[in-house]
Amino acid sequence: MRRTPCCDSESLKKGPWSPEEDEMLVNYINKHGHGSWRSLPKLAGLHRSGKSCRLRWTNYLRPDIKRSPFTVEEENLVIQLHGILGNRWAAIASRLAGRTDNEIKNLWNTHLKKRLIRNGLDPKTHEPITPSDPTTAAPTSPATRHMAQWESTRLEAEARLSQESSLFKSNSDYFLRLWNSEVGESFRKLNKKKINLYVKAPSCKLLHLLQLTVAPT
Repeated sequence: MRRTPCCDSESLKKGPWSPEEDEMLVNYINKHGHGSWRSLPKLAGLHRSGKSCRLRWTNYLRPDIKRSPFTVEEENLVIQLHGILGNRWAAIASRLAGRTDNEIKNLWNTHLKKRLIRNGLDPKTHEPITPSDPTTAAPTSPATRHMAQWESTRLEAEARLSQESSLFKSNSDYFLRLWNSEVGESFRKLNKKKINLYVKAPSCKLLHLLQLTVAPT
């Protein structure tokens, strides 16, 4: 069954937290502990959801949160833990004192992930990147794509010309073999008058006459 909501969602406040809200949340947790996040907003007098209160406390208001930049040792530890735990940011944060899962996730996506790729490592498996891996291949630029299209068009044109050339050559070879065969010999033995007539005729008519004389086998 679906759990009933803790409060009317339409009356909840959304957006940035005000300093007054932060103070109310901190004072309540310092006195009573956070207890059930589901019931905390009503007990603390906040018009926020339990999830909003939990994230605000965990990521910003906890007194043990470190505000300084990540050290080299912390960054290396995040990389090692990510190789074991993957994207389980809360589990990784539990092993770095004073760091939140939200800032560790941001650190990974903005810096550490790109560092692994620059070093030739897959950010998912932490293994060396293979050149045939399509997920990590560098995107092609518009100029590169244009050159590839141009090269493809050129190769298609060359193949078409080669095919037409081979077709013309095969037809020429056929008529040459026909002329040198017994049929051509018989044709050349016709009376001189007819030969003179045929020689004076255009070459296309001569070839047409040869074709009509004997069909190819």
